[in-house]
Amino acid sequence: MKQFRVTVNGKTYDVVVEEINTAATGQPAAAGEEQAAGADAAQVSRTAPKEEKAPAAAGEQQIPAGGTQVNAPMPGVVLRVETGVGQKVKAGDVLLVLEAMKMENEISAPVSGTVREILVGPGTTVNTGDIMVVIE
Repeated sequence: MKQFRVTVNGKTYDVVVEEINTAATGQPAAAGEEQAAGADAAQVSRTAPKEEKAPAAAGEQQIPAGGTQVNAPMPGVVLRVETGVGQKVKAGDVLLVLEAMKMENEISAPVSGTVREILVGPGTTVNTGDIMVVIE
């Protein structure tokens, strides 16, 4: 068992990872190891706060209904969000700054409207096509 601290969308989570297969042989862990690891995992799940849910993985992103979606044009990391929910924006206004290949890229509003939803925050890793902002 290994313990890691992971930060996702600005929230920090302490996670315990159990190695099921050994790297060299690809064989499952011994039965005793699985039982001990299972006991540790159960203890972690009982102590974790119930109201916090881990954000959806990039491939599990929920698609908001209606509005104009602003998608990531390339994979990268969100550096700054320059707008807020409820803010009126004009076409061409900068919504956020995305770092990709060591360059800062300004992501602009494709249409005028009101920001309905912001699905990313500073530090969020996005893939090409991920929805970042929704404008009504």
